[in-house]
Amino acid sequence: MSQKVGDRLKAIRNMYGLSQRELARRAGVTNSTISTIEQNRVSPSVDSLAKVLQGIPISMIDFFTIDIENGEEIFFKRDDLVELSDGTMSMRLVGATRKDRQLRVLHEIYPVGGDTGSKLIVQKGEEAGVVVRGKLEVTVGERAQVLSAGDAYYFNAEIPHRFRNAGDVECEVVSAATPPSY
Repeated sequence: MSQKVGDRLKAIRNMYGLSQRELARRAGVTNSTISTIEQNRVSPSVDSLAKVLQGIPISMIDFFTIDIENGEEIFFKRDDLVELSDGTMSMRLVGATRKDRQLRVLHEIYPVGGDTGSKLIVQKGEEAGVVVRGKLEVTVGERAQVLSAGDAYYFNAEIPHRFRNAGDVECEVVSAATPPSY
């Protein structure tokens, strides 16, 4: 293994906000083990490194491929969000370029009368959201409710569902779903 393993471990440990002592405790190794690896005084075996990485947790592949210098984007300007809509409403995806996303976060704008269509949506996982402005009718299975600013929803996304602006002004929603379907 490269002499840079120690440097990578230290950078990634710091990225995750872990002290050497905390990483050692989580990984079930001594603090001196972490220290000697990070000082590049010892080159760990694949098995030893895998054990240490379980304490972060991060996969071996991610450990060697994550861009430490640039890192993944954390903050996104309005123009960085990727527009996914068909023109009838706006659905802007946060973090579209993040590798191995485990969550879908959308900033949604429904114009007056706008909706997700007459065909109900079905996807794996869970979905949740908060109405920021306006009124949103949320239909989940046989249940429907009109939500106002500050109201929220959370449901099993495998149940057929749809969204519709139920007000006379634009409706704004911030939603999240896992796993990300797009």
